[in-house]
Amino acid sequence: MNVEVQPKAYEKRAAEFIASRQQMLIGGAWVDAASGETFEVENPATGQVIAHVPSGDGADIDAAVKAARRALSGPWSKLTPAQRAAMIWRMSDALEASAEEFALIETLDNGKPFTAALNGDLRTCVENMRYNAGWATKLNGEQINPSSPTALLAYTMREPVGVVGLIVPWNFPLTMAVNKLSPALAAGCTVVLKPAEQTPLSALRLGRLVEACGFPEGVVNVVTGFGHTAGQALTDHPDVDKISFTGSTEVGRKILRAAGGNFKRVMLELGGKSPVIIFPDADLDKAIEGASRGIFANTGQTCAANSRLYAHRSVFDRMLEGISERASKLRVGDGTDAATEIGPVVSRTQMQRVLGYVESGRSEGASVAVGGQRRGDQGYFVEPTVLVQTSRSMRVVQEEIFGPVLCAMSFEMDDLDRIATEANDTVYGLSSAVWTRDITTAHLMARKIKAGMVRINGGGVDHALPFGGYKQSGWGREYGREGIEAYTELKTVAVAM
Repeated sequence: MNVEVQPKAYEKRAAEFIASRQQMLIGGAWVDAASGETFEVENPATGQVIAHVPSGDGADIDAAVKAARRALSGPWSKLTPAQRAAMIWRMSDALEASAEEFALIETLDNGKPFTAALNGDLRTCVENMRYNAGWATKLNGEQINPSSPTALLAYTMREPVGVVGLIVPWNFPLTMAVNKLSPALAAGCTVVLKPAEQTPLSALRLGRLVEACGFPEGVVNVVTGFGHTAGQALTDHPDVDKISFTGSTEVGRKILRAAGGNFKRVMLELGGKSPVIIFPDADLDKAIEGASRGIFANTGQTCAANSRLYAHRSVFDRMLEGISERASKLRVGDGTDAATEIGPVVSRTQMQRVLGYVESGRSEGASVAVGGQRRGDQGYFVEPTVLVQTSRSMRVVQEEIFGPVLCAMSFEMDDLDRIATEANDTVYGLSSAVWTRDITTAHLMARKIKAGMVRINGGGVDHALPFGGYKQSGWGREYGREGIEAYTELKTVAVAM
């Protein structure tokens, strides 16, 4: 007798969602693009088309912005902070209940391993919603004692910045959407969310979740489309009060130029070329594990990836051997396979970009210690790669690759200023890592490195810790108090007594 094996419920729900007719959420209604155009969405593990989504453009963005503007002064503005907090918490509960479905959608759309999406991305999203829900009731001003001899009662208050355009990247599609959406809603803003064209599906599924949780119409709008059409229209729109963007430095510059039209507020979290510095007294086993995770996690498609390794010459060979061994043993494959540790890069274009950088390194004199090739002939898989004999003048050392490629270099000097100078020799300044048992060295390096975050002996990102970059890594901070206050305007009130 044949026994039919039933798929898990979340697998069925994810499959049904992906196979369904995809529409955009604008003003509480699910609609096609005004043009009627759609574009294809691929599974990067196979290269096969799995969905078609609306190709939104300026007309759709305009409709979404108008809906968000109406909602800003409508029922949403009448809710108390406690009521907003309750709605965001309700959304977190709903997301947690559907975590497996969302994780599988991310895997099929982005390529990341299902276990990483579930235990990393979805857990982070739920925690982020709950963290920011708590801030909704704590956005207070303060009473100020004026220095003027005039008798004044003076205080400040925080108000929502208004309609916010959220433009999110393809490397952490759902995580980045939630990281921006949660504080914006907690602050009382309304939003237009534009996901990356490579990975729009989890944002559309999130729109359905928002609708099911009872948010007023137009508070959250989701418009899918390309950067040069929908994204450009959103940044240009005169009735958008703020743009929060995570992505490339090149696009960040375009957003800055567009924002000048109405002086809209801008938050930019851009590229990185983050150093990891290994001192000779470091716990090398932990440093090897941390450095490997820092560059190979999410297939290296992380803005804060530790892509430049600086190890003291006395421990360089040990670090190189350990990281190379881990790279060679990582299981590369389809994210739906439970054994997979590294999935594909997001697209054929990205695969060609990463492999092109590896060839560039070779042509400039670097050697490949491990990896450096495409894996298989189906999908967009790149082997975890370690380049040696690299120098600060090479493109692979200076430019963001956004793939699983580590540039390994050694240093001999004990002068912390010289070490920091080399680590800082980049246009970026997003993140960094230092491994040492010497507490003085650790804290001195934290002061000398020009980056928005310094991770010492494995420290990491947390919802309460401000995150953002120096130099061309961006403007502003996400997470923590700074992250939610960025969605407010500060008003001063002075009353003559």
